[in-house]
Parts: sequence; C-alpha cells; structure tokens
Amino acid sequence: MKRDRLRHGFVPGMAALVFCVVAGVASAAPLQDKGSAAKPHAADAPERQFAVPTPPFTPGIFPCSECHKEMKPNPTRRTLTEEHTNIVLNHAQGQRWCLDCHDISNRDKLRLVSGEKIGFGESFRLCGQCHGDKYRDWKVGVHGKRTGMWNGEKQYLLCVHCHNPHDPRYKPIPPMPPPTRPENVK
Repeated sequence: MKRDRLRHGFVPGMAALVFCVVAGVASAAPLQDKGSAAKPHAADAPERQFAVPTPPFTPGIFPCSECHKEMKPNPTRRTLTEEHTNIVLNHAQGQRWCLDCHDISNRDKLRLVSGEKIGFGESFRLCGQCHGDKYRDWKVGVHGKRTGMWNGEKQYLLCVHCHNPHDPRYKPIPPMPPPTRPENVK
C-alpha cells in the first residue's frame, strides 16, 4: 500500500516537472512568479558601497593633479628618475607598471581593467581584480579590519591601510614578549 502511494505520488509529480521544463524551453523565457521583476545579471548589478576611511596618502602628494596638471603624460614603461624615485614597484615585478592602476589622463583616479575610473576610496575594487579571493573575504569581513556595531553601520579599512600598494607583502611583526605574572613584577 505504501509503495502504491509513493509510485502514484511520484509519477504525477514527475509529469508536472517535465511539463514545466518543456514549457520553459518551448517559450525560451525563464519561469518567474507573476509580478516579480527579472533579476539583473550579476555583472549588471551595482557595486555594493562600503564605508571606508580616507586612504592613507603620503603627505604632500595628493591630489596628484597638483603636479601632473602641467606634465605631458609619458606612457612608456621606465624607471622613474626625477620624481617618485622612492617608490620601488615590488608588486608583480616585470608585469606591472604605474599606469596599469593609475589613470593616465586623470591622476587623481585609478583605472580598472574595464577602463572605468574610480577614486582612491574605491581602491578595493582595483585590488580585487587580481586578488579576487582576498576581495571576497574582505567584503564579508574575514580579511582586513572592520569596525562598527554587529547590527549597524560598519567601516572597512582599505587594502592600503595594511598593505603598501607598491610593495604589498605584509611585513612580519616581531612577537611581543610573554606576559609577566603580577607576582613576578619587581
């Protein structure tokens, strides 16, 4: 008896499933609930906004346009000999150049691979193009640092708050001495 119920319940259920699949293929349109709007493709969805503090610019170098407004851009890969000589690009050496990240026409912006210009406050999007796993972890709070209330607004530190974008390897931190028990303090 139980077997008959399973068989009779299973066959009509399968028939309904097959009908839905065939109907969906025949109409070449996705099945949706009535009244619901089509969901945008992930690539079309706007980037979620993250509250971030001001990037830690080196004093006196931002806005970049202050010095670069009079200069003709030179896109040639080269060692800088006049300005920014203190910057050593130790980030994918031989594969990266300043203008891979910095925009050539607006030095106060960064440039994504797509050509989109973004502010330095959105630099996480630039870093995330190559470091997708870290970007994913940063967005959910596993990588980097967030401050704020668990159920309220949060502030995310930018990648550049912990990593030098030109030499991003995280520098080792020397260990602190072990704690001293109060009775051993002299």
